[in-house]
Parts: sequence; structure tokens; C-alpha cells
Amino acid sequence: MIKKITSLGITTLLSIMLMSAHSFAGKVLLKVPVWFPTTLPALGTSPAWVAKNINAIGGDLSMKTYEPKKLVPPKEMLEAVSKGQVNAGYTTPGYNTGKLGDKGAIFSAVPFGPDAPEFLAWVYYGNGRTLWQKTYDDAGFNVQSIPCGIIAPETSGWFSKPIKKASDLKGLRMRFFGLGARVMEKLGVSTSQLPGGEIVPALQKGAIDATEFSMPAIDKRLGINKILKYNYFPGWHQPATLFDLIVNKDTWNDEMTEGQRTIVELACKAVMTDGLAMGESMQFDAMKANAEAGTENMYWSDEMLQTYSDKWDEVVAEAIEKDSGFKVIWDDLQAFRSNYKIWNEWAYLPRPGTKRK
Repeated sequence: MIKKITSLGITTLLSIMLMSAHSFAGKVLLKVPVWFPTTLPALGTSPAWVAKNINAIGGDLSMKTYEPKKLVPPKEMLEAVSKGQVNAGYTTPGYNTGKLGDKGAIFSAVPFGPDAPEFLAWVYYGNGRTLWQKTYDDAGFNVQSIPCGIIAPETSGWFSKPIKKASDLKGLRMRFFGLGARVMEKLGVSTSQLPGGEIVPALQKGAIDATEFSMPAIDKRLGINKILKYNYFPGWHQPATLFDLIVNKDTWNDEMTEGQRTIVELACKAVMTDGLAMGESMQFDAMKANAEAGTENMYWSDEMLQTYSDKWDEVVAEAIEKDSGFKVIWDDLQAFRSNYKIWNEWAYLPRPGTKRK
């Protein structure tokens, strides 16, 4: 009897020890360097929102964000996550075209491309997410990409004088993001992809003449409106912009449970709503304040928009010729868009306020 009790006690103790060891082994802290300061609304607040809500759940998964340059420099983030130097990061593929090729930027923003609903439809229910992950895999990066944020259209440039014709752009030095930069280069603009915090100092020093960065509320937060007077719309280069949380694949596959991965997936899907809603909610106040302070909001002429569109077609043709991978992604997106167009043409009223004389 004593032997049986002793055996039962040892078995119970071993079970408790194994359960404790499993519980301990299952604790995961995602240390997430971010590309943008978390003070920037929608653009920077999204990863902080994800961390806050994951941590509020409690349990064995937590997340901590690190401001730009605090853990790793933003430009080194992708490689650092891939090598396991940090186990996660918050970025957008358009900042990594040097490593992924121009095709990577398709998963950030597409000039004259899909707006937020159409973009998300392709990513989640078309082939977008599969192709997004494949782009990282084919480039040799050991990361799992989770779509994790989206913002509304951006403005397409701040200038010191009105831009009435394409020749007015020639010779300008301009901060410009992603695939839209390729369009501007075709029009004689020298582009650079400066981080947000370096834009105003570069303008003050005369290192650049013009810039685009984000939505009016974010641009105002940086102080761009205090230096450049003419703010151009619409955001032809970024009708919507996507972001992703990248996690080291060894962490994702081997250290995290299915439940932990599900929490991350759900938090990232939820922040799509928060970031988009926040961005849409705050631009009009910033635009009114800018206008009162002297900003002139400008809308590109039909001729200029057609010029940008024509040059974009040239950029796409050249990218397809250069990289077969770009063609695979582009063809898939275009096939989805041609079908979506059927729904779009029949389902929606013209967006209020966008018709201009």
C-alpha cells in the first residue's frame, strides 16, 4: 500500500514538474523594433496597439516594442530578424526593395492601385498573402510575415511652388517612397527614401527641395507644413499602404504554440481596422489647421495625373522585363482587380466629395 502511494506520489510530482516545464518553455516574448516612432498616429501607433492588446490578454505570450534605432537600426531589421538577432520586427516591404527587389514594394503600396478594401480582399482572400510570404522566402529570409496594419491614402507631395506641368518637376531633389519614386525619377526627379525624422532637417539644410511622407496629420506632426506651402493630392502613389510584423521562423514554428500564433494573427487583423479608422478620423482637422496656417491644398490636374499614370505603366513594363517574379505578382494582382472591378462598378456610389470641376 505504501509502495503504491509512493509510486502515485512520484507520478504526480513528475506530472507537475513536466507541466511546469512545459509552461515555462511556452513563454514567448516578442521583442519588436519598429520602423516608425510609436508617437506617429496610425503609422507608428499600430505596433504599440498590437503589443498593448496582446499583453492585456495575459498568458504566456507578450510583446514589447522598441523605438527606431533602440534595438537595431531600421535598415538592418529584416536581416536581424532573419538571423535571430531579434525575434521580430515591424516594417513594410517597400523599405526593403534593396533586399527583396521592387516586387516587394507591391505589398506596401501600388501607384494607381487598390484602395484599402480591395487591397485587403486580395491579401486575405486572393493570393496576395501567399505571394507576400513567397517574396521573403525566395529572397532567402528566415521570417514569417503577418500583415499587420494599413493606412488611408497619403498626400503625394509637398512643394515650395505650384507644379503645373511635368517639366516643373525636373531637377527637384525629393524624398519619395516605394514604387512611386520610380515614377518621379522618370520625370527627372532625384529621389531618396529618408526616414521621417530626417526629412525636416534635410529641407532646412537644402539637401532636398520637396517631399512626401504620409497623411496630413502625420506630416503636420513632423513639421513639414511649416517649411513647404503646397500640399498635393490625391495620393496616386499610395492609395493604401500595408505593413507587416515579421517574426523569425524558428521562433514562429518551433517556439510558439498554435494558440500564440493565432493571438498574433488576430491582433494583426484587428489593428487593420484600428489603423485605418484612426487615419480616416483625423485628417480633416489637420488639413483645416494647415490651411489656416497658410498651406495650400492642391489637386493634381487631369494632365498631371495622366502623366504619372503613363510613367507608371513604363515602370511596370521595365520591372516585368527585369524580374520574372515581379510579373508573377503583378499578373495575379491585375487578374484579381479585373474581377473586383465588376463588383466595384456596380456596388458603390461615387465617393462623395471627390468629383471636381
